[in-house]
Amino acid sequence: MKTKIKRSILLLIILLMILSPVLLTFLQETFSLRIACVGDSITYGAKIQDKFLHSYPAQLQQLLGGKYLVKNFGASGYTLQKNANFPYWEHPNFQESSDFQPDIVLIMLGTNDTKPYNWTGLDPFLSDLEDMVIHYQTLDSHPAIYLMTPATVFTGQLNLNTHYKMQADVADIISHAILSFGEEHQIPVIDIHEVTRNHPEYFLLDGIHPDSAGAEAIARNAFSAIQKHSK
Repeated sequence: MKTKIKRSILLLIILLMILSPVLLTFLQETFSLRIACVGDSITYGAKIQDKFLHSYPAQLQQLLGGKYLVKNFGASGYTLQKNANFPYWEHPNFQESSDFQPDIVLIMLGTNDTKPYNWTGLDPFLSDLEDMVIHYQTLDSHPAIYLMTPATVFTGQLNLNTHYKMQADVADIISHAILSFGEEHQIPVIDIHEVTRNHPEYFLLDGIHPDSAGAEAIARNAFSAIQKHSK
């Protein structure tokens, strides 16, 4: 009799061990506040070892805990502008991030827009930024929108011979424009350009993509902004 009871208890423990991750995932997806991280390769976590643990969205998830469900919708090489070479609008992640019905959307696009063959001036950039904000604002979930300025471009400063064509001065222009746009439309802006401006050590790989420490700095500033505006 005692042996049967022990076996039953053991089987119950094994069953709970199997079901617990599934149950936790179900509970998180059902009841947690959803955050969609929209962006390019910096959001995706390109160049970061174990990006599923150390990209900025992954580290933001760790900071926020189980009350939130953070999903990474970064797409390497993609732009905010519709008429650029790889518009985010045409990537599957654009639709998937919308279908996710997020409660919060973090938009960090613009680095690839600085390439000479993509950049045609502020007017088309800001027009497409407004369209993207409106798109997400009008989802059925009516998410809060947070804009994020692009990270500082360090290819020239670090004298790196890379194939990337991003223009540091255009990244500056875009960042100032996003700050002004946010102020004008009363949308919170997380100034990643300023956060990274004095930290070239985050970008030693290629001058464009932050390492895990840089991703942590981005995550911590996103975390602070979400905490501030959720009070």
